[in-house]
Amino acid sequence: MSAPTPTAEQTTRRADLKGAASRRSPGRGRMPSLPTISVPRPRLPQPVRDTGGRLGGSLGPRWQRLREGAAPVLGPVSGFLRWISPLGWAVLALGVTGWVVGAELGWAEWLMIGAASLALLGCCLLLAVGRANVSIRTAVDPVRVTVGEPATGRIEVTNRSRRGMLPLLVELPVGVSAARFTLPTLGAGKAHEELFVVPTSRRGVIPVGPAKTVQGDPLGLVRRTVRWTEVTELFVHPRTISLESIGAGLLRDLEGETTQDLSMSDLAFHALREYQPGDDRRYIHWRSSAKAGRLLVRQFLDTRRSHLTMVIDADPASYSDGEDDVETGISAAASLAVRAIMDEQDTTVVSRREKASRTTGSLTLDALARVELGPQDLFALTGEAFALAPDTSIAFLITGAHRPFIEVQRALGQFETEVHKVVLTVDARERVGVKHVAGLTLLTIRELDDLRAVLVSGLMT
Repeated sequence: MSAPTPTAEQTTRRADLKGAASRRSPGRGRMPSLPTISVPRPRLPQPVRDTGGRLGGSLGPRWQRLREGAAPVLGPVSGFLRWISPLGWAVLALGVTGWVVGAELGWAEWLMIGAASLALLGCCLLLAVGRANVSIRTAVDPVRVTVGEPATGRIEVTNRSRRGMLPLLVELPVGVSAARFTLPTLGAGKAHEELFVVPTSRRGVIPVGPAKTVQGDPLGLVRRTVRWTEVTELFVHPRTISLESIGAGLLRDLEGETTQDLSMSDLAFHALREYQPGDDRRYIHWRSSAKAGRLLVRQFLDTRRSHLTMVIDADPASYSDGEDDVETGISAAASLAVRAIMDEQDTTVVSRREKASRTTGSLTLDALARVELGPQDLFALTGEAFALAPDTSIAFLITGAHRPFIEVQRALGQFETEVHKVVLTVDARERVGVKHVAGLTLLTIRELDDLRAVLVSGLMT
């Protein structure tokens, strides 16, 4: 079969292609260059106009005006909704469901259930409408007590309206519980007083209040509370014992306090006395001796800079008996702080988030009453104490037997070398005693009453 004869048009196109190839090829043996294909650059999309922002900007003022206009209506409605209890919401849901089902299916029974539920809820809401015109005052006396001491409170309600008042329920939160008082019918201007006792069996801060009046229905569908007073804090301080004067400090300090202890060499001159064998001749007052005809020497009063710093380890895991030993350690710190403040010494107490430095005894005990138990970084806590009191003369670290000694030594090592460092260990299972290890005085107590004996043995000697 013979090949088809090319047409004149195909012959012309082939000749044109050969001519173009010969023009582009400067010589033999060189590959002809491929034709370059030009791809048109895509057109980037134009930025879309922020119509949403314009729309939001234009609707913003309108929406704000709409909210302001609807506030007088939405405010009372939201207030009504807050009055409804969970049981009331269940009754409301039952009423709406019964009404919708009855209307759709034509069941009169469901319509009656829905109407009765909605009517009941509406009547309960009407019972909560209105505000009692009363004045309520609460008081706790005293506001600072020690563990175990009685603390009483008083709440007084006065009817300020010109007509009688129906019985009213008053709630007063006391700690984690709440005291409820049902007031009798009060005439115009009459007052009623109730007393209550606050339990103080454990150290802490007990919030009392705020006093609230409760209005609602007997079924508990609606409950409206109105707050009348603020919260009063009752401080239950840790138990303390009386101690002898600690008397530890840095002698001959220009910034120290003058004590009543007599000395032969210090900064505060006290009086002249007759020379006795063994007295330092440098302190002979020659002019007075010449007038008196006998040798007189100067006598001084000790000047001490005393700053007691205490770091309390409030982690129950560090103690053998857990929280009980922690409370004993806090009571020991409180006893030491009270004694130091009585001796007019500066005192700093640090434990977890609570700190008290150079303040009164009441505020120091308030800080100890606020101490919450939990884990803590002992080294960082001691660093905070050193930052608060760099002029510390005696440092106490109160901890338990389960705290490693290397951590205790490392923590107290942040204080200066001349500082007297004491480790007070609370352990109900160990013997009471005193040790001196690696420049530290180790005191061990079982209970708070042991503190007096170990202080005399460990610090007074």
